[in-house]
Amino acid sequence: MDNKPLTLLILNGKGAGNEDLRDAITALREQGFDIAVRVTFEKGDGDRYVKEAIALQAETVVAGGGDGTINEIATALAASDAAHRPVLGILPLGTANDFATSVGIPEEMEPALRLAIQGKAHAIDLARVNQSHYFINMATGGFGTRITTETPEKLKSALGGVSYFIHGLMRMDTLKPDTCEISGPDFAWQGDALVIGIGNGRQAGGGQRLCPSALINDGRLDVSIVTAQELLPTLLHSLTGDDDNPGIVTTQLESLTIRSPHEMTFNLDGEPLSGREFVIEVMAGALSCRLPPQCALLS
Repeated sequence: MDNKPLTLLILNGKGAGNEDLRDAITALREQGFDIAVRVTFEKGDGDRYVKEAIALQAETVVAGGGDGTINEIATALAASDAAHRPVLGILPLGTANDFATSVGIPEEMEPALRLAIQGKAHAIDLARVNQSHYFINMATGGFGTRITTETPEKLKSALGGVSYFIHGLMRMDTLKPDTCEISGPDFAWQGDALVIGIGNGRQAGGGQRLCPSALINDGRLDVSIVTAQELLPTLLHSLTGDDDNPGIVTTQLESLTIRSPHEMTFNLDGEPLSGREFVIEVMAGALSCRLPPQCALLS
């Protein structure tokens, strides 16, 4: 039997008991695939396992978890030497799985794992914030961030992505727009923003399509600023249609700076980052990622 290259599956601890995944791993191993599994327990584990994967000369590192897990593994891969960097595979095991959903990863474990190991590798972009933080999918600010950071864990587990939207409606009384200015090459905007979406991917918060035209390999970020005072119609509109909305300012930029007179929080693939200034730039083609054929987010 020919030796297949090593795949290191880095699994978020919450998904370690998934029986369908266990069956999928067993089935693929029986077909000759060399799959090693590591389970994360605390912050920093993902980075350590990526280093181990490189030391073992793994061809593929599969991130098994939600958007936060994918972010952690993608960040660690981006920091590694390009000459020895494994390809990223994605196994959706989180609550919202916004990135996996929008790129078209199957929900069933065996086809998803097979794609993560055997799928065609594509060069994709990564976004860097303040030189030190990254996002592969989206950065959200304003009201949307408060929804995702405050939504109770039990509600997330019970309802998945819908929970963010329901919780947002429950919190309508707390709406306070963020006063800020956003600038980039040939673009400047200032005012009060209810929601800011900076997308490499298209959706966040469990299915909110904030950047419906974003592509992950075009060297640009899609920026959507919800300025409408009538938030509910705007939110419902963003859920139901991709056509122009007068309450949303949109642009595409390779880099941008966001400044605010007060502290703002941006949610980077589920990880909060607070400050008064955010310098965001695209790292074009930073990673190689296995994606399904006809992936909608590739140009």
